[in-house]
Amino acid sequence: MQDLADFAIKYLQKKGASYAEAKYQEIESNSFIVKNGSLDISSFDITKGVGIRFILNNKLGFLSTNILKKEALIKQLENSLKMTLKTKISENVEFSEEKANIANYEVKQKIKLSNVSADEKISILMAAEKEMRSVDTKVESTYIHLSDNETLNYYTNTDGSKIQSKIPTASFIYVVSVRENGKTSQRYSEYGGGGGFEVVKNFKIPSLLKSEVEAMKINLRHGKKPPQGVVDAVLGPQVSGIIAHESGGHPYEADRIFGREAAQAGESFVNKDMIGYKIGSEAVTIVDDPTVESGYGFYLYDDEGVKARRKYIIKNGAINEFLHNRQTAKLMGLKSNGSARSNAFDKEPIIRMSNTFFLPGDYTEEELIEDVKLGVYIKNFMEWNIDDKRINQKYVGSECYLIENGKIKNPIIAPKIETTTFKLYPSIDACGKNLEYHAGDCGKSDPLQGIPVILGGPSIRVRGVKVS
Repeated sequence: MQDLADFAIKYLQKKGASYAEAKYQEIESNSFIVKNGSLDISSFDITKGVGIRFILNNKLGFLSTNILKKEALIKQLENSLKMTLKTKISENVEFSEEKANIANYEVKQKIKLSNVSADEKISILMAAEKEMRSVDTKVESTYIHLSDNETLNYYTNTDGSKIQSKIPTASFIYVVSVRENGKTSQRYSEYGGGGGFEVVKNFKIPSLLKSEVEAMKINLRHGKKPPQGVVDAVLGPQVSGIIAHESGGHPYEADRIFGREAAQAGESFVNKDMIGYKIGSEAVTIVDDPTVESGYGFYLYDDEGVKARRKYIIKNGAINEFLHNRQTAKLMGLKSNGSARSNAFDKEPIIRMSNTFFLPGDYTEEELIEDVKLGVYIKNFMEWNIDDKRINQKYVGSECYLIENGKIKNPIIAPKIETTTFKLYPSIDACGKNLEYHAGDCGKSDPLQGIPVILGGPSIRVRGVKVS
């Protein structure tokens, strides 16, 4: 079927396209959902198809099909060519010139996903349910979703690139609600990574979820009100991860900066002239790195054939680099930094994050806490929100503790941090050594594309933040 992708770009060249690319994709996926101790959904899917994009008379065209026959493809190509020529747009579409790449790579599986039965996967979820219910508290509701995918991509373009990849991933999502002393707490999180079933085993799902329920019980049973006003905060890796993603990644996507996602995923406070702008303290460096092999957002070449690399979005507190595809790179007179991805063959590649995280510092988490006279330690979060331009943001803690004179004290219930990007990043004075990667499915565009990413970081210390 890869021949169809090669055929498509040659056909489009003959029809006058100045550029063409095609991606053939096969995805084999398995998914299991357990709700409140009962198996709710099991699904087993195989999808195959090809997505094709081209530039004709400086206009961009896109088509996709899962009818993998040459005759049907020719009809679709002809229809797409006609529609593209009829499109009335004022902007000429140009891509940056990039090196052709030829590659064939894969993520190895220590335990092949295809060799693990559905029964074994379901048994892990049932064991987790049993462990959660063994805790001496009222578990009101549980939702656990385990999934795995094996994705084969073949990409080719008229520049001469031919890139094949095999990337297996596994992930699980959970939502757990606990009631204690007439109060309710809820935890949501996601774990994911690249590899075989060993990834799932490393999650240690039953013990992880039991510990979550125990932490919620203790917090609700013994927790007190958080301090009010401006205090210091030590934020755990799950919190720094969501911050890195939402206010340290999204604003620097160049399509947002040019206003091209305003009606879908949102806008940005950043403009194209802000490279070098001091947004944070020297302690703040945020990178986006697709080449982290264990990362949920791993790839070595993007969906425009560009070789992936680590991007330093914020470096020592200064805005250093935006995330680009070939179109936005051309607009800024740059080379693409390999940030174009689509979540499926039938979606156009757009600018996306991959594995986005704060770089770690030199401190242990204990050392971060030792230097706080009065503050809060927020290990993980219950909820968060951020405005359309990624300025105003709020984080509500889940497992949290009071800090007094450098010591962890009693649990506190649902402290809320309210801040802005311009206040938060200069207030980060130290980062820990304890870098962690947490998974997410980042949504963007219309039609919506949810794509696997890492939200990562170490514990970070924030001075003088508003807590309520």
